[in-house]
Amino acid sequence: MRELAQSTDSVVMIRPQAFGFNPETAASNRYQAQEPPPDDQRAAAVEEFDGLVAALTEAGVNVVVFDDTPTPVTPDALFPNNWFSTHADGRFVTYPMLAPSRRAERRDDIPTSLAADYGFVITETLSFAALEDDNIVVEGTGSLVLDRINGIAYACLADRTDAAGVAEICAVLGFRPETFRAVDPGGAPIYHTNVCLAIGTNWAIICAEAITDGAERDRILGSLAASGREIVTISQAQVSRFCGNALELHSRSGATLIAMSSQAAAAFDDAQRLTLGRHGRIVHADIGRIEALAGGSVRCMLAELFLPRR
Repeated sequence: MRELAQSTDSVVMIRPQAFGFNPETAASNRYQAQEPPPDDQRAAAVEEFDGLVAALTEAGVNVVVFDDTPTPVTPDALFPNNWFSTHADGRFVTYPMLAPSRRAERRDDIPTSLAADYGFVITETLSFAALEDDNIVVEGTGSLVLDRINGIAYACLADRTDAAGVAEICAVLGFRPETFRAVDPGGAPIYHTNVCLAIGTNWAIICAEAITDGAERDRILGSLAASGREIVTISQAQVSRFCGNALELHSRSGATLIAMSSQAAAAFDDAQRLTLGRHGRIVHADIGRIEALAGGSVRCMLAELFLPRR
């Protein structure tokens, strides 16, 4: 499905209620803490969340904030891009998740409110949650990094990104899948595609060295190059600082932005920063506690709203 724009000026964010260590996700996410911290991190997470909302709002992004619900307990609810995506044709799509606590994040009230309270038009609500019954998992735009302009879905296969699920979802949504495998320095699969790959209108960030199969690496790099994008290659060390977890947005006035964490912004070298700066203004916020405990960063916290408006 080719969409006219790669980026949007509107996102959904979920203010955390029960943020904390999630043992259900630790085994498949080597970037998160592997044991509980000595103190409660909820207040710090809310402070960091609000700081990111403020930074994006000041940059001209329309941020629609929903509060997490007290029950069920969902420690990773601030990462809504894993359970839903939206599309320019009005489709609101929900996805199959690996951890039971993450499946509980799916909420019917959010699309209802987007339509009733915020003026977005939803033409179809489409759910792939039933794939969980067959142990098939594809965690939204964490698993699928979408080249919306060219109709390509890049997917790094791992416990949270099943090849059969990618094929089925892409067939329904109208994207051509480009799958690959990528590993961290210890040889463990990288849990989400958007940790090692980000795509903007005219740029792409990728950790090529994480794709150990040479033919796969060449295929993915070739596909990105064929799209005409300028490629910024990052290292495994930069992946661990969430340089790959960036997202292109634009302000209501049309200015192009690249959202990321302060840790990520500081980890790019001067040449990489110059390249990205040709394609957008970097907007960042300090979310270090969220990154350290939950193993996700700014892109994971932003569910883009491509829905048409009334």
